[in-house]
Order: sequence, then C-alpha cells, then structure tokens
Amino acid sequence: MSHTPDAARAGDPSLMCEQARRYAEDGDPGRAAALFQQVLDLGDTPLRARAALGLAVVLDDGGDVAAAREADRAAIATGDPEYGPRAAYHLALTHERTGEREAAEPAWRTVVEFGNPAYLPPAHLALARIADDAGDFEAAREQWELALATGDAEYGTLAAHDLAQRLLERGEAARAQRALTAGLKLIDRDAAPHAYARLAVALGIACLDQAIGAFGAALADPADPEVGPLAVELLARTLPLRGRPGEAPEVWRRGLADPGVAGQVRARLRRDFGGEDDEADPADLWWEPVLEQAVAEGTLPAVAGEAFGALDHMYALLAVRPAAGAEAGEAIGQAVRVPGGYAWGPLLQESFAERLRLAMDAPEQPER
Repeated sequence: MSHTPDAARAGDPSLMCEQARRYAEDGDPGRAAALFQQVLDLGDTPLRARAALGLAVVLDDGGDVAAAREADRAAIATGDPEYGPRAAYHLALTHERTGEREAAEPAWRTVVEFGNPAYLPPAHLALARIADDAGDFEAAREQWELALATGDAEYGTLAAHDLAQRLLERGEAARAQRALTAGLKLIDRDAAPHAYARLAVALGIACLDQAIGAFGAALADPADPEVGPLAVELLARTLPLRGRPGEAPEVWRRGLADPGVAGQVRARLRRDFGGEDDEADPADLWWEPVLEQAVAEGTLPAVAGEAFGALDHMYALLAVRPAAGAEAGEAIGQAVRVPGGYAWGPLLQESFAERLRLAMDAPEQPER
C-alpha cells in the first residue's frame, strides 16, 4: 500500500506543501521533509520559497542545522517577499542560538534588505546589539533608532531602553529622555505593565541625570546667595540617587566654605536634625559637628549604628556586672571607656572633661 498522498502523486505544489505542514504538526517530520523536498525538486514553482522554508524549519527541529540553513538560503534565493525574509529571520536565529553573532549579521541584513515591515523590528534590534557588542556606538544607535521608528510595541521599546542606557553612559541625558519618551508612547500600560515600568524608571533616571547637570551648572563661584544654597542641597542630595555618593561631600564642602552662603547651606544640611527650638546652642553640643559631617558624607546610618552599639555595650556592662556581684566602680570604669574605641569618642571625653571642670570650678588645663 502506497503512503504517497494524492497531492504528491498529482504534483500539486500547493497541496503538497499543505500536506507536509500537516505531517509536521502531527509529529511526522520525516514525511514532512520528504514532501517539502519533492516540491523543491519540481523546480522554480510559486511554492518553492514556502517549501524551502518549511523544509528548513522541519530539519532544524530535527537537529540537522546545517541542512536547515541550506534550505533557508534556497528560500532567500527565490526573492519571495514573504517567505524570503522569514527564511532569513530563521537563518539568523540558528546562528544566534549557537552564539555565532558574526554569522548572524549578514542574515539580519538580508531581512532588512527585503523590507518586509513584519520582520524589520527584530532585525534592526539584533543589528544594533551586534554593533554595540563590537563597540560601534554610532552604528548601534542608527539601528536602535530604526527599530524605534518602526513603532513596534515589543522591539521598539527594547530598542528605546538599550539606546537610552548607552546615551546615559555617554552623558547624553536629554537624548536618552527623548528616546524613552518615544518608547513609552508605544506601550499599552495595561497590557504590558512591566515593560512600561521598565521604561518609566529609566526615564526617571534620565531626568535625574539632567537635574544633576542643571544643578551643577547653577553653582557659580562665588555662589548666587538666592539660588546657590538650594542648588548645593539639591545636587548633594541627588548625586547619591544616581549611585554617586562619593561626590556629594565635596558639594557640601564647597557650599560650607563659601562665606556668602555658608549659613544657608548649613541650615539646609541640618534640615532633618530637629530640635532647633531647644534652648541649647547647637554649637555647644559636641555631637553636632559629628552629625553634620555624617550627613554631608552620607555616613549617618553608620554613625547611628556606632552610637547604638556603644550604648548597648555600656548598658550591658552597667546592668550585668552588679547582678554578677562585681564592683560598681569597675563596671562604671569599663562602661566609660567604651566610646573611646569610636572616632567620635574623644569628643565625648573632651566634652565631659570640660563640663566636669566647669562644675568643679577647676582651672582650665593647658593644651599639651
């Protein structure tokens, strides 16, 4: 009994391709490949490109990648406006899948040359990433912009994100913002909330970079007494948000060193300190310079951790030793020595010594 379908016996390429497709869908790649090959053997028919692509897909699924690529090239050679670019797309993917980026590039360019709008977005994005990996930013930017210009919601937004990242690295925040804004317009926020959030966050970062540039430009020497203190604060507090905390202390230092605005800058530095209504003058409190320096250098959490650690240690010494029957004087002595191990410890000791001297009306000790 013959297994050759009527379509094959009749030599109808269209029916043969359809039957081959059904074989492939039913899990019979061998018959599918044989029937697609029969169509190719018929020569230059209108179904040649479709059969070649079908054969390429079946062979690729079966693990014969080399033969699949030959079939893709046969489909491309027909110049068919639909199956030609699809075959080039498939050929490129076979190379991408095995990490052969250089071999994939000509295939992606073939996709672009066909000009089929359905396959241009992934091709432009792939070419951009290949150029980017090669360090050719200008070529990559051109391809990213072309991918974005297609208006494709998937590949256009990926192109916008990639392009913006590179522009931000190059200090071109305004151009990055424009790319991201264009990308956001392509996304249905309800349908793709994660993609929208990804671009929205990147846009916020671009805006922060623009703000840093603007605040920095506003810092004249000497500073404008009206906007200078504000610019100092905004720049110093924004830099850490962009992963540049090491630059903030210098901004505060410059503002505090400018006699024309130092008072206002210090007030802004101390914005979150609280306790401004207390009777004590902050200048008389030994810890105020420590706090100011910690805020300026972004080390306040660390200093707070040290203070609580010292308090915990001192409390443990004072609370446990009496319970264990130890001498109170010994426990107090150990507790008093705890702060000495911290950078701010000597300030506490000096402050206490001075207050004790005043309380006892003792003469001031000469400096050593």
